[in-house]
Amino acid sequence: MGYKEITVCQDETFHPETCLVAIEPDSNFIILEKYADSRKASEWTQCMKDATKSLPVKIIQSTSDEGKGILHHVKKDLGAHHSPDVFHVQHEIVKGSSAPLSRKTKKAEDDLQNASDHLIRCTREKEDYENSEMRRGRPPQFDKRIEHARIQVEAATDCLEKTKANQSQMKAMIEKISDSYHPVDIETGMPKDAQEVSDSLNECFLQIETVASEAALSEPSFKRIRKAKKVTADMVATIAFFWVYVRAKVSALSLDPNIETVVIEKLIPAIYLRHASKKAKSADIRQRIHKQSEHILHSLQDIDSPFIGLVPDKLVLILKVSEECACLFQRSSSCVEGRNGQLSLRHHSLHRLSNRKLSALTTVHNYFIKRNNGTTPAERFFTSKPRDLFKFLLTKVDLAGRPAQKRVKLLQRQLLQPIT
Repeated sequence: MGYKEITVCQDETFHPETCLVAIEPDSNFIILEKYADSRKASEWTQCMKDATKSLPVKIIQSTSDEGKGILHHVKKDLGAHHSPDVFHVQHEIVKGSSAPLSRKTKKAEDDLQNASDHLIRCTREKEDYENSEMRRGRPPQFDKRIEHARIQVEAATDCLEKTKANQSQMKAMIEKISDSYHPVDIETGMPKDAQEVSDSLNECFLQIETVASEAALSEPSFKRIRKAKKVTADMVATIAFFWVYVRAKVSALSLDPNIETVVIEKLIPAIYLRHASKKAKSADIRQRIHKQSEHILHSLQDIDSPFIGLVPDKLVLILKVSEECACLFQRSSSCVEGRNGQLSLRHHSLHRLSNRKLSALTTVHNYFIKRNNGTTPAERFFTSKPRDLFKFLLTKVDLAGRPAQKRVKLLQRQLLQPIT
């Protein structure tokens, strides 16, 4: 394995001891999976140092939540860039707005139902009065009551529509945060700089705050929204970091200016879209993004493409560097979250995972589990196929001895025979 710069996703899990987990997301190779005394920055730094001391790698970026220990470990001790997890930004807004807006919608539905029932009662009272025998005195003002009830129904209907609109708009803006947080426009395939992403995120939070104000959400809800908004500065910084790194990597290839421009503006965005299409939430979106990626890649094979005439070795190097650049942007630590879920299932059945058991599970994940293309995380991480795990175990593990032969059980003969 040659030297390479990597991104890691980091998180902690508890069973009940603190277990620190770090995964290289592109290969899904587990770099660190170890029990520690705490999740402080010093623990993270020491464990990561031990885990990478024999690997020719440099960690240039970490994707995680906003835990203080991890932030200090990444920014101060590793000197790497920290990329925030977009899920935690969205989740913070959901926790602050979803339940309050749902309660308001439920109350509006109940108010509309009560108002409709009242209107029906008023109408029936008028009908019953008109169908009954004439009574002395002035008749009740049924029309006035019915009109007042109808006004209440209209007001309740408007209120319900407004609360539902607030819910829909809040959901749309939360989803738009995810769509905006890309270095490439997923619809057009055009690169997006930090300023474009910043403007888009600010617009999302402006709409979110507007909806929260119209819905008269409580101060704790606004506090969660403001907490999520603070992370946008790091999200914009991640976009800037991505493009600075990409330009530096491509510039190191010493390409022709026309080729360099095409690599940055078309080839890398197309490869990024190909990876993004696999992570989209619905088949329609996946197909649309993949189609856009294929369209850009197909245009690079035209007769006018600047890649025409390049020697094969040079083209292979350009594709390799472009793939590395496209995989640099990591906005989610879901690979670690999934691994933590698996460890939790193991923990629940065994009550406690020993260090030996945890090490065995890590080895099985890295060297045995395969994707559909038949590669293990270790093969993708080291870019070479390791030895077969089962054959390796056969050479290292002493085979059990042959079991003892089953003894024939002799029939017990009576000591004295009866006299006949």
